[in-house]
Amino acid sequence: MTLVVKLGSSIVAADDGSLRTSVLDSVCRQTADLRRSGEDVLMVTSGSIARGIRLLGLQARPRAIDELQAASAVGQGALFREYETRLEAGGAAAAQVLLTASDVASRTSYLNARQTLRRLLEWGVIPVVNENDTTATDEITFGDNDFLAAQVAIMLEARLLVLLTNTDGVFTADPGKDPAAVLIDRVDDFSELEGKDIGDRTSVFGSGGMRSKVAAAEMATESGIEVRICNGTLDGNLVAAAAGKQAGTSFAVRSRPASGFKQWLKYAKPATGQIQIDDGAARVLSQSGSSLLPVGVTGVKGKFEAGDAVEVIASGKLVGKGIANYSAEEVGRIKGMKSSEVLELMPHASEEVVHRDYFVLA
Repeated sequence: MTLVVKLGSSIVAADDGSLRTSVLDSVCRQTADLRRSGEDVLMVTSGSIARGIRLLGLQARPRAIDELQAASAVGQGALFREYETRLEAGGAAAAQVLLTASDVASRTSYLNARQTLRRLLEWGVIPVVNENDTTATDEITFGDNDFLAAQVAIMLEARLLVLLTNTDGVFTADPGKDPAAVLIDRVDDFSELEGKDIGDRTSVFGSGGMRSKVAAAEMATESGIEVRICNGTLDGNLVAAAAGKQAGTSFAVRSRPASGFKQWLKYAKPATGQIQIDDGAARVLSQSGSSLLPVGVTGVKGKFEAGDAVEVIASGKLVGKGIANYSAEEVGRIKGMKSSEVLELMPHASEEVVHRDYFVLA
């Protein structure tokens, strides 16, 4: 089983952009120790843009996407070398792996990436994964490396995802604003955090914050992966978290995980359109696990082709996501029709608009 550890920008770089060398020393030493003990470990890192900004001498984080990509191009290799040097000093080999959201949106690319990562782990190598900011577009990104870490953990069916940040975990309120905030040791139900001001940005160079970490934890735990959010600046916290000892905030696995395909469909495959259905069809999908038939469809939104992922909506609420057997134009033609009527109109068509094997609930 694999341990995935994610280092946020607040762990990698100080607010002035300089590397937090002592923190990197500590985390890489612990990671190498875990690898030598027989643990398969994969690291997901932020900080390439922060590193590029520092190396370029820029006064602030750029806003334009081409400037961010250029800064990342400068910082990527330099940041990986920092990991490589430290891991090798601990007796562990490292490999740089750059991914974009489009790499995992394609099922073939997703499986190829998974196989490559598994091979590296089998060889005893520690993959150091980062988003390929240099080629990603503003519309096609993971949004934050917390989500990248969750995606990789789901891809590899990891036993544990550790999200390292510069705070002790999730608090009852934002500790930067409320001195009475108390650390939450364990979250069994994410509804416990509703309405709480748990904080936002963690670093001037970061694009996420505590909320994105909690959202990533929700993704991973729903897929059967335990999650811990803890303070990576404290030496020993990563090893403690890996051993199941108290460190930060732990998130319990919420449910029996779905198949690998359905996890990919839910979290990695972007939807290109919507199919609107009536409340009766929504109940059948939610309670009976049946397929979506044309008779339950009331409308269609967006442009998509057969084989694309679509959101299924009822009364304005997301029911789930599935792979469409028809194009948007075809769904518009057959909506509300009985299966027998559809077959008269299109003799070789599928009975289902979305088959239950290619549908996952929200």
